[in-house]
Amino acid sequence: MKNDIALIEELNRYYSIWQETNYVYAQWAKEHGISVSCLLALTAIDEGGGNCTQKEICQRWLIPKQTVNMILKDFENKKFVELLPMQGDKRNKRIQFTAAGREYADTILPELHEAELFVIQKVGIERMRILNEYSALLIKLFQEAGGNNNHDTNK
Repeated sequence: MKNDIALIEELNRYYSIWQETNYVYAQWAKEHGISVSCLLALTAIDEGGGNCTQKEICQRWLIPKQTVNMILKDFENKKFVELLPMQGDKRNKRIQFTAAGREYADTILPELHEAELFVIQKVGIERMRILNEYSALLIKLFQEAGGNNNHDTNK
């Protein structure tokens, strides 16, 4: 029983850290005049290199389809993105930055990456590897215990 209490305390500590991480990113985005969902969509479009889809943004970042759709409509209205038909799949469209969108993303994403790299350098590459390994292990064991996750943890 005492061991269960210690386990639950550590689980709650994990939850707090997870929530604090989400809060830190949300605050960072807010300080830059956007929502965290918008920040994550910008990141996905940037990393997609012109081959990103709405579905991929939703799946990767667990953002509701309606939210991503609103973000993309706003980006289209601001002339930040173009939605282009995909060959062989008329239901999905490729999302790519326009010149204005690339310029906008370049005012935000490099600063985010700089902050993230600063943190990783301070933590150290070995600690980051250990954090990632244990996070992947936690997910794997949760799946084995009956949790459901269709996401690739090796990214």
